[in-house]
Amino acid sequence: MTPDPPTQTWEPGSAASHHLLRLRLKPKDAPPSTLDGAWWPRSRDLATELPPLVEVLAIRLGYITRVTYVTAEWDNAPRRLEIGGHVVRLHGLRAVPGHVVTVTGPEPHRVSLLVVPPGTLEAAGHDALITASRRDNADRAEEILAASGIPDPSFR
Repeated sequence: MTPDPPTQTWEPGSAASHHLLRLRLKPKDAPPSTLDGAWWPRSRDLATELPPLVEVLAIRLGYITRVTYVTAEWDNAPRRLEIGGHVVRLHGLRAVPGHVVTVTGPEPHRVSLLVVPPGTLEAAGHDALITASRRDNADRAEEILAASGIPDPSFR
């Protein structure tokens, strides 16, 4: 029998109270597209960056069950996080287009977000957030980043 993967617990505290989440979502009634908005984390530490995002998205989606991310863009991440008393499974993907994180609530509710690389200059990051969250935007993540002046959107 294989042991359960490690679960990391996140406790809201001082980090949560001063952490300003950089997130923009399209309106709920926006036409379907690849992206539902954008998120601009402050670091490559997924275990630190996800809890505030999950707590905010839970308002829209209900409790969050899973987060899918591109492994090359983040430092080591646990396979599960306990956030607000719920276990959220983290699923890293290797061979997929990058710069997107998908947050899933009770099926079929989910949100796919452009991930603006940490360390992006303020104006470019802001432009990417605004563009991805426009009601009628249907651009892919790499197109939004390039148009926002982030020609090499590598997290590295």
